[in-house]
Amino acid sequence: MIFYFSATGNCKYVASRIAKVTKEEIVSISDCIKSESYYFTIREGEGIGIISPTYDFGLPTIVCDFFSKLELSSEKNPYVYFIATYGTTCGQTGYMADKYINEKGYSLSARFSVKMPDTWTPTFDLSDSNKVSKINSNAEPIIDEVIKKIKNKELGDFMKNKIPKFLYKVYYPTYEKKRTTDHFQVEDNCVGCGLCEKKCPVKAIQIQNGKPVWVKDKCVLCLGCLHRCPKFSIQYGKKTKNHGQYTNPNVRM
Repeated sequence: MIFYFSATGNCKYVASRIAKVTKEEIVSISDCIKSESYYFTIREGEGIGIISPTYDFGLPTIVCDFFSKLELSSEKNPYVYFIATYGTTCGQTGYMADKYINEKGYSLSARFSVKMPDTWTPTFDLSDSNKVSKINSNAEPIIDEVIKKIKNKELGDFMKNKIPKFLYKVYYPTYEKKRTTDHFQVEDNCVGCGLCEKKCPVKAIQIQNGKPVWVKDKCVLCLGCLHRCPKFSIQYGKKTKNHGQYTNPNVRM
């Protein structure tokens, strides 16, 4: 069984690629959170995969919440792997995932990382479609290698571009400040379609008087609302307008 969190499609794509080979079910963490589904039975011989993006050198809060509530029933010592997608560094996501999975009575058999387009557009520019396409093309052989290792149940830490733990401990706390929803703005070309409200993984958005309103002080900061808005009406801060939108072209979100 493969659990994934994906706001713009990168992790969903990686999960889908793996599932085609392993024939295992993929499960959306966002859907689990919304339906409060946390108990899963793992079939004999089935592995356990967790796939997450990297946020501020660590795991998104929604993945942490899911980990804390997750209950698994499985055979003894299943093959458990973690994959982080990232733009510049996978930080210490593997370290965090290992701590959470240990609390459930398991240990990570393998850790992997896949470099993909970085969707944190307050900093990174995704407006050059050719550059974005090249990043996705370069990810394909990396995903192929990850799949090969998972299929062979290889053991080890295969993550690349990690950072020292002391930097993670300094920088990851800034994620909390960034999650404050008053950073979001809605432009006048919004048509009130409601897609942002429907897709927000933590129900932080409501359509009021035909416009999205953030009804929670903090969100996951996945920027799914920004990237999937059909009119590109949602912005975060002052730089996202010029940095474009992105969803993985290989999956439907």
